[in-house]
Amino acid sequence: MANFVPPARNVPGVIDRDTGVAVHIQLRELLRRYAEDSLQPGAQLPSERDLSERFGVARMTIRHAIDSLVEEGVLDRVVGLGTYVSKPKFDLQVRLTSYSEEMQRRGMTPAAQVLSFEQIPATARLARELKLDEGQAVIRFRRLLLADEEPMSVDENFIPAWRVPGILDLGPPTSLYNLLSEKYGLVIEWGEDTIEANAATPSIARLLKIDMGAPVLRLERRAYVAREVAVDYSVSFYRADRYKLRVPLQRPGARPRRTY
Repeated sequence: MANFVPPARNVPGVIDRDTGVAVHIQLRELLRRYAEDSLQPGAQLPSERDLSERFGVARMTIRHAIDSLVEEGVLDRVVGLGTYVSKPKFDLQVRLTSYSEEMQRRGMTPAAQVLSFEQIPATARLARELKLDEGQAVIRFRRLLLADEEPMSVDENFIPAWRVPGILDLGPPTSLYNLLSEKYGLVIEWGEDTIEANAATPSIARLLKIDMGAPVLRLERRAYVAREVAVDYSVSFYRADRYKLRVPLQRPGARPRRTY
């Protein structure tokens, strides 16, 4: 969040008390135009006290106007800090594309910080997901993913070690799916995701630079190279303040819509 608090005198416009339009609605539209035309995402708005003095209205009226814009997603209110212009939320869609490809498609610069790239014994959960024996070797690849230097998600992938011999000697891959395809012939054909809301644990909150207990989207993915051959099981935690879930729907029996 930005630290600079602009003065309310920067907000253009006046309140017309003779139009019959409620004052809080006029204020809402003045603040909307100011946020959209004069401020960048993440920039802070003037304080409620300053706005109250600038427009000669009660702070409750200012708060009413701001509340409306918060509900619309135009503004974000952070308790104890102030009100900010909302940053755009990215559609979290069910795609079997790499993170780098997705961020580049959005015009952002992707980056990744490797947290671990190692071989571990399969836990009971991993053995069940990857159809292995408990204790069998699994490759664990954990990363903090960033876009324009801002943390976006924490991703953790698990792959049966016997399918990717020598992978640790190659070093952490830039694109895991590309490496699986080009080096090991494991072309991901389909997958299934489970998405749920979670509260950020202390470790996830620290990595994503959010408050402990803040909402995150937990995405659990199973990726397959054939009908029932799982080669990747992953768990990702996305910042809920930067992502929204978009799910295309279609009525049963309707003609499929082609997408590219």
